[in-house]
Amino acid sequence: MKFSLPTSKRIGIDLGTANTLVYLTGEGIVLNEPTVVAVTAEENRVVAVGSEAKEMLGRTPGNVIAMRPLRDGVIADYTITESMLSYFIDKACGKARFFKPEVMVCIPSGVTQVERRAVLDAAMTAGARVAYLIDEPLAAAIGAKIPIAQPAGHMIVNIGGGSTESAVISLGGVVVHSSVRVAGNKLDEAIANYIRKKFNLLVGETTAEQIKINIGNAFIEEEKSTTAHKHQSGLKKMEIRGRDNVTGLPRTIEVDEAQINEAIRSVLNEIINGVKLVLEQCPPELAADVIDKGIVLSGGTSLLTNLDKLMTHATGVPCHVAEDALLCVVKGTGVAMENIELYKRSINRK
Repeated sequence: MKFSLPTSKRIGIDLGTANTLVYLTGEGIVLNEPTVVAVTAEENRVVAVGSEAKEMLGRTPGNVIAMRPLRDGVIADYTITESMLSYFIDKACGKARFFKPEVMVCIPSGVTQVERRAVLDAAMTAGARVAYLIDEPLAAAIGAKIPIAQPAGHMIVNIGGGSTESAVISLGGVVVHSSVRVAGNKLDEAIANYIRKKFNLLVGETTAEQIKINIGNAFIEEEKSTTAHKHQSGLKKMEIRGRDNVTGLPRTIEVDEAQINEAIRSVLNEIINGVKLVLEQCPPELAADVIDKGIVLSGGTSLLTNLDKLMTHATGVPCHVAEDALLCVVKGTGVAMENIELYKRSINRK
């Protein structure tokens, strides 16, 4: 009778500003939770992580603080990120594990060496046996099933919660990249600020996010918006509740997609500038490939209505959203973890 020794599990983690996803090799995605941690104000003890903590955002009593330990794609609070990683690793592998797992974490390509070390150290302290790092655009390209090993240029733009990563990939590596720390969260902020200035109404980040998901539109055709404004029809509308800035009392107003488009326009322009920067620095041969194949958009924010149309309109290069855009990065991290020999050149390890 043969006994097979238990081997250490391999995990891929997409440590996002808004959501953290965990991929267990052999099983696929086992966890998808918001990157939010609730801690006690006095002893900084973790009370809740993930979905449970997200429900507490903006609703906590004085002795509990719900916070996002990552800002703009990088670690803002080291100890809390560590506890959160340790919670996610335990949840994915089970607490009673024989071996420590091998962990691959995905990070924005524009981070500094110090920020890279912080992620590696946090993963090791959280219980990893070996920790690897992979650049976000590369992971997104693998997850979007782009044949990255070919000697041809492929362009991927990953728009998450905290940062927008644009990169041209050829022969399995990143040739040119740009990382703009502007993405989904900045869109939520822009919506909340617009509503405060225009309607004197204060709304929380959860409400702002709901508005973005329901009626956010990146590109409204001119004719549609002018005729719609004349007839006040054809545009999506939404009722929102918040606190009046003057009286301090709750109030309900209605906004339409043209107003939200106006609110998020400047943030979208920053994202587009990051994409244009990569196109400008791209070697001519690869630029020709990119025009031929188009730009692939991935990440949660790429699901914003008509963002691909706006991007095509602004760059002149055809753009399309990858299938399962939200899961591209974590799937790519998982695939790289499963085929670690193939991607050895493109990853850092500890």
